[in-house]
Amino acid sequence: MKLILSDIPLHVDLSGIQDAHFVDLSQLDISHCIGCFGCWVKTPGKCVIRDDATKVYPLIAQSEKIIYISHIQYGGYDTVMKTLLERSIPIQKAFLRLHHGETHHVQRRVEEKDAVIFAYGSCSPQEQELFTHLVRRNSENMLYRSYRIHFMSSEELEQAVNEEVAEWKN
Repeated sequence: MKLILSDIPLHVDLSGIQDAHFVDLSQLDISHCIGCFGCWVKTPGKCVIRDDATKVYPLIAQSEKIIYISHIQYGGYDTVMKTLLERSIPIQKAFLRLHHGETHHVQRRVEEKDAVIFAYGSCSPQEQELFTHLVRRNSENMLYRSYRIHFMSSEELEQAVNEEVAEWKN
């Protein structure tokens, strides 16, 4: 499966691409994680909060190619993207494993992924460096086989995303 998660509405041409999904997070009702660990002990693999996040995080787990589109705020993801990523913890188990000399959660039926992150908005070199470090750390937890980050203005975004998606047709 191929998945695009965006914090803004965009026109993305998915015609001719099988099993591809575009999710505009700005149009969904996604509450903040309450840190109850219910997704690990009470309802393993499912968040106890019933909102739109429960439809999205299984798509993240199943995707082999994923595009994240997020405005950069203080070197991190925009609020709606960060909220979803935090609510995606049910795709991991409470158990820990050793991975490259560090402890990480065991994944729950998660596909390895090729990820592309479109980070838009004006940000300083320090914010770009911080965001790059954040994505590198996320890549260890989210089973990225590979990842690329593109920093750009919001005006360049839609065209750049469509060019990336066009590569999925090959």
